[in-house]
Amino acid sequence: MGGFWFTEKQTENFGITIKINKTLHTEQTEFQKLDMVETEEFGNMLFLDGMVMTSQKDEFVYHEMVAHPVLNTHPNPENVLVVGGGDGGVIREIMKHEKVKKATLVDIDGKVIEYSKKYLPEIAGELDNPRVEVKVDDGFMHIVKSKNLYDVIMVDSTEPVGPAAPLFERGFYQGIYEALKEDGMFVAQTDNPWFKADLIRKVNKDIKEIFPVAKAYYANIPTYPSGMWIFQIGSKKYDPEAVDVNSIPERETKYYTPRLHHASFILPKFVEDLVK
Repeated sequence: MGGFWFTEKQTENFGITIKINKTLHTEQTEFQKLDMVETEEFGNMLFLDGMVMTSQKDEFVYHEMVAHPVLNTHPNPENVLVVGGGDGGVIREIMKHEKVKKATLVDIDGKVIEYSKKYLPEIAGELDNPRVEVKVDDGFMHIVKSKNLYDVIMVDSTEPVGPAAPLFERGFYQGIYEALKEDGMFVAQTDNPWFKADLIRKVNKDIKEIFPVAKAYYANIPTYPSGMWIFQIGSKKYDPEAVDVNSIPERETKYYTPRLHHASFILPKFVEDLVK
């Protein structure tokens, strides 16, 4: 049969196992262990420090659900920042919004960008779009140095370990508030409610203390721990649940739809309890 099986341990007692046909590239970058592999079930897949970041088969769910809910809520998202997201998938979705005049990507690890372009071209294909500026830099420090600059900020980070750990701290969300314009919004992935309930509870509390509007929503992503993934929005003015569905244009998507926009904010009871 060939190939081998790899298990990503999602807790000490649970993991997800994937059959890998071959390793395309492996490297210890300045910041993390990077592996690009070809899998039997999910196509090419990116691992960072042994954790699944994205795959060709299910990447569209995560990237669409980071970008479209917030961009369809803000009435004029001309200047957008993505912190992390070196694979380019969120940028690809942002480029579907004609109101966006400029999108800036800031990822600390240039190797993620380089090998995503090589092995995940359908995900990274818009990184060379003239409306996109790519910076290999520390996203935390970029936020600190940016004041009243962005309409929308999207935090597309890895899990809260290693170089991404500061992106889950209250001070970072305060910095985001200051980097946003007076009607700005931000969105961040905040992991899963089965194994990271305390993290979701903490992040939600921090966002609520800083932003007038704080909302959580979810999506189903099979290669992420538990399959259930939570996103949280902080907004100075606009409520994503107040959006008129009829005002959302149909775009080329595979997961997100105008009807799903509202449905994704209807949380299961145990998740709702985490963000009360």
